[in-house]
Amino acid sequence: MTQIDREHPSLKHNLRIWRMYRDLYAGGYEFKARAGEYLMQRQKEAHDVYFERLNRVFYENYIGSIVDWYSATLFRREPSVQFDGGSESSLAFFSEFIDDCDRRGTKLSAFFRRCFTEALITGQSHMLIDFPRPEITARNRAEEDDAGLSRAFLVRYSAEDLINWSCDERGDYDWVVLRTILERQPSVDTPEIVKETIWTYYDRTDFRQYRRVQQTDGQTSIQLVCQGPHAMANQKRVPLVTLRVGDGLWLLNKAAHLQLEHFNKSNALGWAITMGLFAMPVIYSDREWNQIVGESYYIQLGPGDKFGWTEPDGKVYQIAASNLESLKEEIYRVCYLSQASGEGANGHAQSAISKQIEFTVTQEVLRAFGATVKEQITKVLSFIAQARQDEVEIYVAGLDELDITDFGTELSQAVQLLQLDIGSPLLKQQIYQRLAMKYLSDARQDTKDRIAREIEAHTQS
Repeated sequence: MTQIDREHPSLKHNLRIWRMYRDLYAGGYEFKARAGEYLMQRQKEAHDVYFERLNRVFYENYIGSIVDWYSATLFRREPSVQFDGGSESSLAFFSEFIDDCDRRGTKLSAFFRRCFTEALITGQSHMLIDFPRPEITARNRAEEDDAGLSRAFLVRYSAEDLINWSCDERGDYDWVVLRTILERQPSVDTPEIVKETIWTYYDRTDFRQYRRVQQTDGQTSIQLVCQGPHAMANQKRVPLVTLRVGDGLWLLNKAAHLQLEHFNKSNALGWAITMGLFAMPVIYSDREWNQIVGESYYIQLGPGDKFGWTEPDGKVYQIAASNLESLKEEIYRVCYLSQASGEGANGHAQSAISKQIEFTVTQEVLRAFGATVKEQITKVLSFIAQARQDEVEIYVAGLDELDITDFGTELSQAVQLLQLDIGSPLLKQQIYQRLAMKYLSDARQDTKDRIAREIEAHTQS
């Protein structure tokens, strides 16, 4: 009996955290559908009142905008990938791979942007390096290329998909288990939905894939579908790469509880203001009061009776509004974006110099993110090159253009450096290639490779 469906001891705890973080990031209907998990019920609050508050709930989503801002800013320009050595077929493959890394038309930069966004939400994102399963046995590399067996591709897995794993003392995977759950309708004539669960086990040399199909009338047992050596068996490496951000850069983990506190207090203030619009009548009388009060009724008062309305004096509203603004600023501060909150200390607008100083911290955080992403891109491409036995060295640059200075400023600095006439052809080549790759960041990879070769040939001549 296989234990392929066994989960890692920490997974159950993490699943609850990840779902909350995803709700806070997404907002909208997904958050409102589970608002009962996040809107606190006051002590002895009537259920009818609480349910009415749930129906009127709203969510000011700051953390979702912050995560999207970091993703958009970091990938404002695509990373530059350059190759040293390698055959024409190898360079042609990588050129095609960078423009379509998952066989679905996704560019490598767009793929890693999604992985980076996922990592900011859950702290990690997983990428599986895979190759087509061979239906025939290729006798040489040429037959592999012709049959498409050497066409590597990436598969993105969320944090929840990795259900079990083991690592060695260096932190590398010894083995992993990935789980995919699919719900599908077998045919137009079959209305029932079939739930299919697929487990894939990878160790350093082999893989095994299991499947279980669950229908309305019950479920089948877990069946072994296929097994064998995987494409990275020669390197003794599990073909899963994980993009992780440190605890200090895990934005949802830093700001989630602040966002929840803001959510509860903003809804409490909104409810109080709404209730304040419906003033409650107050009767001052020594007599027994049994009259009905409403829009279609009238009341009769005695000579000594008094009538009035209750309404708050507004001080608590001002305190609540000030506290909400402080929470908002704190959300941006812990995410290293104090200058983007709109207010400075004590509620006063910041000067341009102050904002620039604070943005220096944001720059360093973005550079740390960029270094992490470039490291993983290099690792993925190098692992693929080793599996394909391509003798090519890979360099990844970029992800450091943070919109602080425009391209014209960098171009001016490059011109001044070239005017020094240092006498190094390699320096001149690197400057030209760096400028060209940044200016043509959204061009096809084969175009970039051709331009890089032309620049190299021109500077060496």
